[in-house]
Amino acid sequence: MNGMGRLITRVKIMPADIDVNLDALVEKVKGKMPDGVQVKRYSKEPIAFGINALLLDMVMDEDTADTDSLEEGLRSIDGVGEVEIVSMSRESARL
Repeated sequence: MNGMGRLITRVKIMPADIDVNLDALVEKVKGKMPDGVQVKRYSKEPIAFGINALLLDMVMDEDTADTDSLEEGLRSIDGVGEVEIVSMSRESARL
C-alpha cells in the first residue's frame, strides 16, 4: 500500500430536463466511472416544482483524484445537465 488515503467526493448532478429518470441516470453514472472511482451512495435533493438533483458520494484514491476529469466524464453522460463538486474529504480510517 502506498500510504495514500481515499477521498469521498460529493457531486451534485442536475438532470438535463425534468423527464430524466434519476434512478436510471445513477446506473449510467456507475457504468461510466473510471477504475478506482465508485459511487458509494446517492440521494435525491428536491430543488423546486418537482425537480430533483442527484447527490452522489463517490470514493476515489487520493493520489489519482482528478475532479476535472470526473466532471468532464459526468457531463458527457446522456441526461446529465449541470455537474458541481459540492465537497471533498478524506474517508475515515478503517476501524
